[in-house]
Amino acid sequence: MLDTRLYLLQRISAAIMVPLVLGHIAVMIYAVQDGLSATEILGRTQGSLFWAMFYGLFVLAVSVHAAIGLRVIVAETFGLHGKILTLLTAGISIGLLMIGLRAVWALTIGGSTP
Repeated sequence: MLDTRLYLLQRISAAIMVPLVLGHIAVMIYAVQDGLSATEILGRTQGSLFWAMFYGLFVLAVSVHAAIGLRVIVAETFGLHGKILTLLTAGISIGLLMIGLRAVWALTIGGSTP
């Protein structure tokens, strides 16, 4: 039953990530083509609820998706199962989420820590 839920959760997170990745790539191409500096980019993103929500959702989806993928790799490579595997992958997911949200905070609110 857990495997089915994780399978569905990974597929849902992937479906969420697709438009966000495309949006991120489009923004990066725009920024590079227009020759925007880091200061100009931050000037456009800081204080923006839209960009905070966009990249916050992106970080959440990536942290869930990546942790589930790593769970499979760790189980197959190291033979871990059960609670140890669950705790390890939950820790990875939380770590990725914290690192990513810190970056979102810096991009949209300003400063290095929330």
